[in-house]
Amino acid sequence: MLNSGMASVILSPDLICEILRRLSVKDLLRFRCVSKSWCSLIDDSGFIKLHLSHSVDTSTNLSVILLNRFGFEDVYSVNFDSLKAAQRLEFPGEECAKGRDFAVLGSCNGLLALFKRKDVPLSLFKMSLFKRKDELYLWNPSTKKSQMLPVNEIGFTPEVFSAPHVVYGFAYDHISDDYKLLRIVQSSCLVVDFFESEVMVYSLKTNYWRRRKDFPFYLKYTRTMHAVLANNALHCEVSTKPVSDSESFDADFDLIAAFDLATEEYHIIGLPDCLGERLSTDINVMGGCLCLIATYQEVDVDVDVAVDIWIMKEYGVKESWTKLLSVKTYQCFEAAPYVLPLVFSKNGDKVLLHVGGMLFFYDLRSKKADKVNIEDVPCLYSEAEMMVESLVPLNGNGAMFNNKNQHSGKTKRKNTERDNILSKRIH
Repeated sequence: MLNSGMASVILSPDLICEILRRLSVKDLLRFRCVSKSWCSLIDDSGFIKLHLSHSVDTSTNLSVILLNRFGFEDVYSVNFDSLKAAQRLEFPGEECAKGRDFAVLGSCNGLLALFKRKDVPLSLFKMSLFKRKDELYLWNPSTKKSQMLPVNEIGFTPEVFSAPHVVYGFAYDHISDDYKLLRIVQSSCLVVDFFESEVMVYSLKTNYWRRRKDFPFYLKYTRTMHAVLANNALHCEVSTKPVSDSESFDADFDLIAAFDLATEEYHIIGLPDCLGERLSTDINVMGGCLCLIATYQEVDVDVDVAVDIWIMKEYGVKESWTKLLSVKTYQCFEAAPYVLPLVFSKNGDKVLLHVGGMLFFYDLRSKKADKVNIEDVPCLYSEAEMMVESLVPLNGNGAMFNNKNQHSGKTKRKNTERDNILSKRIH
């Protein structure tokens, strides 16, 4: 028998750190109350990066974020390991929860970038026919911390009588150890041969927007409104010739453009040569690799469409594009044609797909799909985003919110150029 007077076992700090880094964010937040030393360790930036790195390397603490874009209150988090019950999330800030046109611009290291379009009435007297003041938020659902970013107006001259095309991208730059938000705005008119472009980059470290070199390509009109992150660069679909949203896709001109987060320079990535004429293309990232989703109309079937999903195994090498799967959406899913690959299963033999407001696991060997039934989700979800839960803090100088959905103030900044580049993404 153990002697009641036996000394208790004292764990070394290294062993405590090794144990804690394997836990969930929810448990770690609870364990901050154990002692001052534990609280200090869990809040330490080095431990936060260590915990995040372990989660990414082992594919643990992964969640699927589900939302209905036209019902902002309907946002849920589902643990990827179980994919059973959904947890309804509380949103930051009362203003963020009002109105339509809300979307997630991307997920990075446990932070979600939120977007809500906000139009300003037109004014002919100020020589501006269009102006937007989009509301942007960074939010860590795991810690319930969030930050409203400084408003940066979108306004264009009256040569073009149509709304400009706006693309956002959210990412962590591991070179400068900073979180950045990219915004590309383009406006064009084929009738009067007019083209205007503006590129702005927000830095979480400085809490400023900076004007960068103009975007040298034509943005494509795609289903997704945000750029995707791979190899420390943000990527979006472009064309080397002027296009309209009604034009067909042309493989001779279509490319993927990349914005390098460290150098803030652009480079291009070619698409597979054998795509041919298609209804649409979209891009995403899976397993750290660029993915291309090409949708085709079936020649002999009126309603069905075919979807090919390609993956770039070696970044930047056009010849490394490999077809991952090819499906007919109505035969395979009995759902709408829009297919978005989200993540590989842990053993790599299945792919989680978002199809027509539902989730499916597609078996790469049997070429069959099984619907994922999630409890406590009352409706279809228009968007799905993978997120790794983390302790990553928001330490900028913007307006902050707490889990009671209350404002703590707004920070107004002038639209001046501030030069400061920042750093470090954990893969």
